[in-house]
Amino acid sequence: MKRQASLALFLLSVSLTALSQGASINWIKVDDLEAAQAREPRKVLIDVYTQWCGPCKMMMRNTFTNADVISYINDHYYAVKFDAEGPDPVAFKGKTFSNPTYVPNKPGRNGVHELSRAFQVRAYPTIVYLDEDLEMIAPISGYKSPQQLELYLRFFEDAWAPGTSQEEWDTFQQSFTPTFE
Repeated sequence: MKRQASLALFLLSVSLTALSQGASINWIKVDDLEAAQAREPRKVLIDVYTQWCGPCKMMMRNTFTNADVISYINDHYYAVKFDAEGPDPVAFKGKTFSNPTYVPNKPGRNGVHELSRAFQVRAYPTIVYLDEDLEMIAPISGYKSPQQLELYLRFFEDAWAPGTSQEEWDTFQQSFTPTFE
């Protein structure tokens, strides 16, 4: 009896630990994309955010913690979080990008990172989608709920190809029914 109680307590503690840790998106760094693509080519989702951006924080809290979003992204994409005003240089496709206008300890907005400019980011949050060759598909700006994000995740994974027309996007969008909770 004592052994069964110990086993039950052990299983309960393991379950509670797993629940408290929860699943999360497997975020990688920009610098790691090329090596990841060499091992297993996938499309890429880059969450371009800033420290001061309210909608960015809402997406992190409400969208990127959704179990369906986490599962789909981890299964189909490489996911990168990139601070659009961060100070660190990054290597991408043989070039080093930096933030020469970054001011340490500056409150609020800061200098814009060169990689953000290369990705044509003009608002935050922006999710930049790349294909398996790390070529840009599209930068999509604005807060997205799990269901709104699902539209783009599935389109770029399942229906998009180079040369996809606006009409094909419109047809996909009109016939799309979200499944994420």
